[in-house]
Amino acid sequence: MRIPLLDLQAMHAPLRAELDAAIAAVLDSGAFVLGHEVSAFEAEFAAFCGVAHGVGVANGTDALILALEACGIGPGDEVIVPAFTFIATAGVVSRLGARLVFADVDAAHAGLTAATVAPVLGPATKAVIAVHLYGYPAPLLDLRRLLEPRGVVLLEDAAQAHGARLHGTRVGGFGRAGCFSFYPTKNLGALGDGGIVVTREPEVAERLRLLRNHGRRTQVEHLTPGVNSRLDALQAAVLRVKLRYLTAWNEARRRLAALYDALLAPLPQVTRPGVAEGAEPVYHQYVVQVEERERLRAFLAERGIATAVYYPLALHEQPAYRSPRWPRGSFPVAEGLARRVLSLPLFPELPEEAVREVCAAIAAFYAGGSG
Repeated sequence: MRIPLLDLQAMHAPLRAELDAAIAAVLDSGAFVLGHEVSAFEAEFAAFCGVAHGVGVANGTDALILALEACGIGPGDEVIVPAFTFIATAGVVSRLGARLVFADVDAAHAGLTAATVAPVLGPATKAVIAVHLYGYPAPLLDLRRLLEPRGVVLLEDAAQAHGARLHGTRVGGFGRAGCFSFYPTKNLGALGDGGIVVTREPEVAERLRLLRNHGRRTQVEHLTPGVNSRLDALQAAVLRVKLRYLTAWNEARRRLAALYDALLAPLPQVTRPGVAEGAEPVYHQYVVQVEERERLRAFLAERGIATAVYYPLALHEQPAYRSPRWPRGSFPVAEGLARRVLSLPLFPELPEEAVREVCAAIAAFYAGGSG
């Protein structure tokens, strides 16, 4: 494609000397698992999020499952997740043996709200996972006001929202824990898998450190059954370099998103991303909603413009979760989003002229009667 959805080479090329030096330093140190680079990155990323503690783990999925476990969630506990998101958010609940409860989402920002969660809250509800989908912060203050009096744990799935703000505060510290992925395509991506859990609570952080490392307190003492989910030093070193650029990259994403907003505004057929009150997104994806989505995708592809669909199925429509509990129509907003969402090219190095070309092509699609 002439205009790709994402170009990681364009991101890494200017950093190559810094990345090479960071990797070489790890090779020279001989310390490859946990160690100084990991603890330094944990502290730096926690500070970036405005919280006291960060615990690096192997990937974003482990961040979620270990955060749930560190907060005391286990078999039989009900956990509410959005019906429209990446499947990992639901999968971790299933893997713990907890009872999965779906809630519909808000049509504007595709996330949970207090209004969508309240109808499915029950006496067995122990946790709610709010997802900052596409880098757009969920309305966490409203959710917290709903959940705190009931003693329900609020967790943040911030895998797509590194640096996003809500009322001036970065996401990750609103709930008991915030879970991030460093998959290479994220706003802050490693050169492989990686993840972190951030929290204000020292007890949660200490529990996470045990769980990620076989429950080990000392070389010979294991206090609880755990797993092997350690962030490795090479990835931490890479992430330390890239973290220094994250704020500038996010600003570039916002500028490009603003240009998309302006250029697409005259097209009533295109619904632009909605943003919750007080939210400052980081636009991991620039996602519009359109009818005739597949025809528009084909039209753009013919012109060398890449697009993607995240996600073409609501979670209760996935084979893994199809059930008489959730027949078609159970979550109408989620189902509608799955049929209308379309991600347009967006990454910090994308030229503004490319955004203009994408928008001109979309306008041509509708002007020509194709839509």
